[in-house]
Amino acid sequence: MKAVVDKDVCVSCGLCPSTCPDVFSMDDDGKAVAITGKVPEELEDSAKEAEEGCPVSAITVE
Repeated sequence: MKAVVDKDVCVSCGLCPSTCPDVFSMDDDGKAVAITGKVPEELEDSAKEAEEGCPVSAITVE
């Protein structure tokens, strides 16, 4: 699985890094960013939870 954040849609709410801090963080521009590369298997459920919880659907995990 790979996680992607659409920075044009992100509203900087901070939900994703609070839900899955090993995959998501806040970038210098205040928008969320995902790790590059594959989401580790043990973090997939947490990353999907962040995707589902995003209030503006800026996250894709597939």
